[in-house]
Amino acid sequence: MTFQIDNTDQNARACTIRTAHSTIQTPVFMPVGTVGSVKSLDAKDMVEILKAQIILGNTYHLYLRPGDKTIKHFGGLHGFSKFPNSFLTDSGGFQAFSLSSNSKPDEQGIRFKSHIDGSMHYFTPKSVLDIGYNLNSDIMMILDDLVALPAHKERIALSIKRTTAWAKEAIKYHISQREKGIGVNQNIFAIIQGGVDKEFRKISANELCSLEDYDGFAIGGLSVGEASEQMYETVEYTTPFMPKNKPRYLMGVGTPEDLVENVQRGVDMFDCVMPTRNARNGTLFTSFGRVNIKSARYVLDNEPIDSECKCYTCKNYSRGYINHLFRARELTYFRLASLHNLHYYLTLMREMREAIIQNRFQEFKIKFYAKRGR
Repeated sequence: MTFQIDNTDQNARACTIRTAHSTIQTPVFMPVGTVGSVKSLDAKDMVEILKAQIILGNTYHLYLRPGDKTIKHFGGLHGFSKFPNSFLTDSGGFQAFSLSSNSKPDEQGIRFKSHIDGSMHYFTPKSVLDIGYNLNSDIMMILDDLVALPAHKERIALSIKRTTAWAKEAIKYHISQREKGIGVNQNIFAIIQGGVDKEFRKISANELCSLEDYDGFAIGGLSVGEASEQMYETVEYTTPFMPKNKPRYLMGVGTPEDLVENVQRGVDMFDCVMPTRNARNGTLFTSFGRVNIKSARYVLDNEPIDSECKCYTCKNYSRGYINHLFRARELTYFRLASLHNLHYYLTLMREMREAIIQNRFQEFKIKFYAKRGR
């Protein structure tokens, strides 16, 4: 992987990441393809219509079904899904933590019960990388110890201790595997923890970022129930401890406002299920705020979802038609709504990049909020 900074506008960064499978221009939003597919969309939609440069796959779900060895049989995620551009796979730790009623982290890893059949499994720093090698993802997140907020200081301190220990084990293992010809074109990111406590964030960032063989670093453990302002303050405090010459990734965030605020604070990469999940539930994102497309007010509406949007859905269909599809629970609705929401998110990132390149990010941000009446 190569990384270069194309321009900065105060703390906001426009960068270029090159992996074995694609060139990624940041700031970038990664659509979430939990099981190797962005819900209701296929690889052609992602490449030809949305022009996505990278999507996220979920290690936990892909490991349980169909299994990482099955995916390896098809040539990894690229051969299996036919999406030719980059994949980032998370560690699976969050899902083991959130989906299993009895997940139990210990000093070596996380033991959890499958939400599918109740079988028991165990993730370790090494096993998570072995899964990533089989998936052939371009960027692999290493196992971290996630803590739900709020949490006692003792639990956060333990989380940091485990996360650092696991990160050291993972990088040592990754280097040894590369020497054997395994994972040569794959990259790994470490995940900074610490809740919303500044001192813990500083400790975690300093410990992890001293491991220079990591290809990038992420901020994890946010957007888990804390207030938006707490998230922004934590990111603003943490990013200065992260290397300037490597990608910065904020995991699981978020709303359009979250993206703008955290790009301003120096973040390069984002992911979140929000655009596709909200689409399926009838909430569509526009330049002027959110639209509840299931509302009766749109039954006879001839206008597109967003008058400023140039997505496939807005160029071809009315709010009235989309309203009808939602009310009828027609499967076509899920595709058209997801295309629109993801187009909005990806376009927002491209517009922010252009503003950073032209040193007018603050102007962009003012107009962004002005359209929302804020």
